[in-house]
Amino acid sequence: MVAQVLATVIFVIMFLLIVSDKIERHIVTLVCGLLTLVLVFGIAMQSMPAVIETLNFKSIFTVEFWYTAGSAEESTSGINWATIIFILGMMIMVEGMAKAGFFRWLCMKLAKMVNYKPIPLFVTFMIMSAILAMFIDSITVILFLAAVTVELAKLLKIDPVPMILSEIFCANLGGSATMCGDPPNIIIGTSLGYSFGDFLTNTGLMAGISLIPIVIYFYLVYRKELISESSAAIDASSMPDPKEAIKDKKEFIISSIIFACAVVMLVTHAQTGLTVAFIGAAVAIVTLLTAGKYAVDLLKKVDYKTVLFFIGLFVVVGGLEQTGILELIAGFIGKVSGGNIILMLAIIIWVSAIASAFVDNIPFAATMIPVIKSLAVTQGVDLATLAWTLSVGTDIGGSATPIGASANVVGTSVAAKNGYIIGWGKYCKTAAPATIIVVAVSMVIIFVRYC
Repeated sequence: MVAQVLATVIFVIMFLLIVSDKIERHIVTLVCGLLTLVLVFGIAMQSMPAVIETLNFKSIFTVEFWYTAGSAEESTSGINWATIIFILGMMIMVEGMAKAGFFRWLCMKLAKMVNYKPIPLFVTFMIMSAILAMFIDSITVILFLAAVTVELAKLLKIDPVPMILSEIFCANLGGSATMCGDPPNIIIGTSLGYSFGDFLTNTGLMAGISLIPIVIYFYLVYRKELISESSAAIDASSMPDPKEAIKDKKEFIISSIIFACAVVMLVTHAQTGLTVAFIGAAVAIVTLLTAGKYAVDLLKKVDYKTVLFFIGLFVVVGGLEQTGILELIAGFIGKVSGGNIILMLAIIIWVSAIASAFVDNIPFAATMIPVIKSLAVTQGVDLATLAWTLSVGTDIGGSATPIGASANVVGTSVAAKNGYIIGWGKYCKTAAPATIIVVAVSMVIIFVRYC
């Protein structure tokens, strides 16, 4: 009982500190993780096995961690090292691509293809944001896309805010389509043994269908601004050549090949048996080897704070799992739903969406994975159905507010640095209705397809 109270208090304090944004979030999770190991496992439980299981170092040294012939599940208790290694590897690869000018070239190329006209540019960048986020972390996509959008807006003398807001939402939507697109999906996939293809044929279908009404919605919301901006004459010859974005042609080609190989490995990993940990490590090693003397620079640019944030988070959630708190939550959901699968799925998707709108969707997803596993066992519900429901709820719900997902924070920060302040009112006015649309569409698809 004491251990449960301590684990719950530490978890709540961690969440409140993350939401308050007064202390850097990686420091918060690491300190709370240390408190969990000492106070919960050490003093209250006096259990060294709980510490060992939560740290989970032994999993890294097993063959199944790097290669598996089947769809074996990773341990969901404690630190999910497969997620950590994969995210770290993709970060290194993306830094290599950015250094070569890949993202800037792609944005400028597409802008030139639509003759820099605001309406086609608006729609094209939304679709590009969604597609890129399917393969690259949505945070990275928005970081580069928002910066280029501001630059183009200054050249074309248009307001970049509508484009940035629509790009943020579409990045989160595109990220929900695949296993590697959004951090919650990476955690769900590596924890429950689902492949890139599993996500693509389930959450990917929901994201693809939802993208159509979302593009129409954002166009209707901003059509007056877009139409007035389209009336201005644009001299395409005065725009910068996309080729200028390529700093080194050899680096550009190499980084493009590495990215293509990473996509192929991710798409086929269920067939090849290569785990996401292996793929992350492989692309990182190849990127560093081809970078030569610039390898150290790439390593310095990696966002280690995010990696440390994940490690601390997994330890705190491990405390809730080891003390049985998550089983109690699962039992409560099962009791409220009365075993009714439709009501249970509705509770999960809407609670996930609402919670993720106000708290970071990464810790919420990590917390809910053991809960849905327990629900699958005790209520006899298909685990995959619960997983897709949780994925969509957390990924899309995080789009509703400026703090719901990391991509939102990054996008609004880039805008603010360039003098375009996006407050809660301006953000939520368009993002909240869009979130409701996608969650509603996804819920209908879930009910029709799985119930």
